[in-house]
Parts: sequence; C-alpha cells; structure tokens
Amino acid sequence: MGLLDGKVALITGGARGMGEAHVRLFAEEGARVVFGDVLDDEGKALAEETGAVFVHHDVTSPAEWERAVGTAVEAHGRLDVLVNNAGILKYGRIGDMPLEVFEQVVDVNLKGTWLGVKSVIEPMKAAGRGSIVNISSIEGFIGASGLSAYAASKFGVRGVTKAAARELARFKIRVNSVHPGAINTPMVTDPDLMAEVDGEAFMKSMVIKRFAKPVEVSHVVAFLASDRSSYCTGSEFTVDGGMLTGAGY
Repeated sequence: MGLLDGKVALITGGARGMGEAHVRLFAEEGARVVFGDVLDDEGKALAEETGAVFVHHDVTSPAEWERAVGTAVEAHGRLDVLVNNAGILKYGRIGDMPLEVFEQVVDVNLKGTWLGVKSVIEPMKAAGRGSIVNISSIEGFIGASGLSAYAASKFGVRGVTKAAARELARFKIRVNSVHPGAINTPMVTDPDLMAEVDGEAFMKSMVIKRFAKPVEVSHVVAFLASDRSSYCTGSEFTVDGGMLTGAGY
C-alpha cells in the first residue's frame, strides 16, 4: 500500500523543482494528484507523464484558486491535502529593491499561501478532515542579506500556519510548515542569485555539505500529508541539512 492511498491532493507550483518532486512522489504513493502552475508547457508534460491533472494556476488570484480547487473536487469527488508549494525568490538589498518587486514576492509567497488555506476549508470540512502543508524556508527563521522580501514572506507563512492550525483543528484539518534549506532546484541554484552569495560562508554554514535532492523535501511533505502525522499540527519541519544548528564557526 502507498502512504497516500485514497488521498486527493492539490499541489501548487508543481511543474518543476520541488513541486515536480512532490507531484511524482505523491502519485507513486497512491494519491490522486491535481497540480497547478503558471508554466503551462512544463505542467502539461508532467501531467501526461504521471497521470496527474494539471490546471493553470496563478496563486495570487482568488478566481484561479476557485478553479483549481473545483477541478480537484470535480475530478475526484473530494479534497484531502493541499501543498502550498508555489513560491518565487527575488534578490535585492532593501535600498535597491523597487517596491513592486517586494510586493510581487509577498503576493506569491504569502498572499498565495493564505488564499490557499482559505480556499480549501470548505471542501476539507466536507471530506471530514484534511492536511495543509505550507512550504516556507529556512529564511522563515533567519534573515539573509538581499533576501528581505523573501524572508518577510516566509516568516509570514509560519504565522499563517500557526493561526490556521488553531482555527481549523475543530474541523480535523491539520496545518504544518516545511522549511527547506539548500535544495537543488532552479530557484535556489539560479546563477544570478549564487553570484551574490558568499560561497565560502554558505558552505561553512552547511553541516551536511551538499545540496539536497528535491525529493528529500517531498518525503517530509508526504509524511505530513499522510495519516501517520495525525498528531502534528502547527509545527515546523526543517529539511536543511543542519544549517540552522549554529552560526557556522
């Protein structure tokens, strides 16, 4: 039996990177998966390969949330799991970053997560229970130069997660956050971003001195989506190779 047999899951930002790994693992573990993204070509190709259902989904749009959730319920009759994975990262020091860039990051990462939680409450209540997994970051715990917008959004995801966990427990809906560190995805390994990072200091901060494979995050996400995490809510799960254990000296 698969870890997620019988579950219907909606995954945002699922066309590539960590989201793609979540889609693949959830399908392998028996879930019926609907996933969204703004990357239509990549999304359609992944859907054809995995048998999952793809829907174009801008997570900042309430109407597109309604369509994505509706697609899952219409296709499979229920919704059990939401993985709020969609996110963007824009590098820029506070003095140099235009306000519209800050707002774009917060809109996708924080507003998109909040809209996701809001959008699945009724279908999860109808299903009798649910699990929401919000993807934050280690920058939800610490700051990094040039990542003020990203850190602000990811700190915010922690707050939304904890408030939602308290609000939704009475409906048997659990809400947890996952905090990846250095993951080998296009967002994290973008050459323009890495050019701004002190590589020596970055490596010194790593306890397990390698980038993680995206599926190493997916295994934690799948656990939280499953009934094996039935007593976990409002909690924070780091997948960071030990980066948050200390200062690196």
